[in-house]
Amino acid sequence: MAQYIVTGNYTHAAMKGMIANPSDREKAVGAMIAAAGGKLESFFVTTGDTDFIARVSTSDVTSMLAALMAVGASGAVSNLKTVQCFTSAEFMEAQKKAGAIAAKFAPPN
Repeated sequence: MAQYIVTGNYTHAAMKGMIANPSDREKAVGAMIAAAGGKLESFFVTTGDTDFIARVSTSDVTSMLAALMAVGASGAVSNLKTVQCFTSAEFMEAQKKAGAIAAKFAPPN
């Protein structure tokens, strides 16, 4: 499964709602990701430039995009940023493939 790191900010309206009616945001995010066919691997509320960070696994990129569209359309978050992340084992495999590809590449003279 592909893994992604998602960061973002809560909107003022969302923060107002969380103060008025505290809720488990990790549980809510997990349910939304599950509805998209993925899995919430970890979730943290953060300080600094973003309000939260989540690590998500999905079987395909369209599931991730659908989840991002749904949460973005809710109006509860802004400044969503997503990057795909790779394990050390996946990166090791990529390095080996890059070596084989580089051996066949002829740069311009």
